[in-house]
Amino acid sequence: MLTIGKKRFCRLVALNCRYTHSCLALFYLREALEQNMPEAEVEFLQLTINDPYYQTLLRVAEDDPEVLLFSAYIWNSDYLGRLVADLARLRPGRPMVIGGPQAEFLGDLPAECTLVRGGIEGVDPAFYRDLSRAELQSLYIAEPGAEFPFPFRSRDFDTHLQNRQILYESSRGCPFSCSYCLSAVSTRVVHKDVSKVEEELGHILAARPILVKFVDRTFNDNPDRALAIWRFLVESNVQTRFHFEVAPDRFTPEMLDFLATVPTGLFQFEVGIQSTDPKILAAVHRRMDVEPALAAIGRLAKAGNIHLHVDLILGLPEDGPQSFAESFRRVFSCRPDYIQMGLLKVLPGTPIAGDVEKYGLLHCGRPPFEVLSTNTMSGREVVELYLFGECVERFYNNRYFPSLYRYLHDQEEDPFAFFMGLLIVCVNRGFFQRAATQKLMTELLVEYIKIRDDAALLMELLCYDWLRCGHRFLPDCLPHTPIVELRALLRKTMPEAMEPLYTSFERNRFFKQGIFFRFSSAALNAIGLKVRGASGVLCFPAENDSGLHAWSRAFLLAMHGQELQEFS
Repeated sequence: MLTIGKKRFCRLVALNCRYTHSCLALFYLREALEQNMPEAEVEFLQLTINDPYYQTLLRVAEDDPEVLLFSAYIWNSDYLGRLVADLARLRPGRPMVIGGPQAEFLGDLPAECTLVRGGIEGVDPAFYRDLSRAELQSLYIAEPGAEFPFPFRSRDFDTHLQNRQILYESSRGCPFSCSYCLSAVSTRVVHKDVSKVEEELGHILAARPILVKFVDRTFNDNPDRALAIWRFLVESNVQTRFHFEVAPDRFTPEMLDFLATVPTGLFQFEVGIQSTDPKILAAVHRRMDVEPALAAIGRLAKAGNIHLHVDLILGLPEDGPQSFAESFRRVFSCRPDYIQMGLLKVLPGTPIAGDVEKYGLLHCGRPPFEVLSTNTMSGREVVELYLFGECVERFYNNRYFPSLYRYLHDQEEDPFAFFMGLLIVCVNRGFFQRAATQKLMTELLVEYIKIRDDAALLMELLCYDWLRCGHRFLPDCLPHTPIVELRALLRKTMPEAMEPLYTSFERNRFFKQGIFFRFSSAALNAIGLKVRGASGVLCFPAENDSGLHAWSRAFLLAMHGQELQEFS
């Protein structure tokens, strides 16, 4: 019989990916336990899957808590499965409760384990009665659609959430039925009232967090509601950043007009495209109007004030190398900040797990169950496209080479062919076994482009990108004129004052700290600056712009009667 009221009666354990992450489920679980078992004492323990295993085992078992409760996800299921097996050896007969989307697929579990399927708010009160009597059943199934409370308390922000991302849920469920997602088993969506959301966000924002991540599966499924919450966040005038998962075809013109006015960096969007081929989307039961979706992404990217992370999935049913390449081309043409190409994961319990024979889905046998081959994509093709995605991850998904990719876009060059060619260089040079520094990536790009007809122009664009990243000296692989000599010449010939660059009082500091480089008119035109004559000089003062990526400011110096221009 459990002794109610004993210290550390219930220990709630999170196994996160990183220290900066938090586990929202633990906070919901605490509320449910204290509401239904007010006599119980609850303790949090947030660890990571990167912590030394033996130390984790000792910390979880320390002081012999009467009940251990865990949340299982795809990223921690292997670690958790090992942990509960050893805890059962260490603490035979002591109950362990496991919930979360991966709980039922952990494999063989010791008899001490009880599984909870669904949200804790929908669990029958019998669960708490059985827990207090130490007479737990092996499985409890929650009723879907239950209302969920605000799970945080003021002291949480100084303790359990200090220096961590804050996860917030304004709606639960997903309007889509994508066959590869666990959300496909239920399409019911429960929304909190906007006024309630604003009240709860007010409590969170009072703590001045760095990042609030909305975990709503499709935040903008109700456009009017989403817009109202976005307006509230902008009017709150805080330094916090907000992350949302959005469906790109559900933006209305009114939403796009408003989002163009949002302060730079306040919002970041994770945009699910998965594929631009309607046949492939239909195969996984994904409903999306492709053309409006791509148009919305392009418009948001052009505004440049919201970080856009766009997802494609490699290995979907009916998808082959050609259709995947076309999806990449179309997404690249929208110029998002980040293009993620993740492998399809054939998760147990999802509808797609029942279609493995239909689509020839060969996948790994342990989490995260990544696809290995399909009827329409051989294993060799999956490997090649996976490495292609890794190449894009390193060379595109950063702030290093924006003008190079702008040039490729403006020239309507095939981006898939470009990165495939770059991938060959990377493989030959063992790039994926080395640290992906900007210097090394620049060297590989120079090697790749040197035989092109426009190699000289591309070299200049790489010089420009390097200097806009804040470096004071160019790497040896890039051709350049001596910066010191150009600075000395400009110091002699430039006027006493040139506002807004410098006043007469600031002149010496300006020339001492600034970086100067002469570019051809072709390179400047490609960058977006107009120049008279064959060349122009850019100055990179020792300060960053206010844009999304905080690049170094860049000015085309006013010489020979030209206007002073700043590129942004």
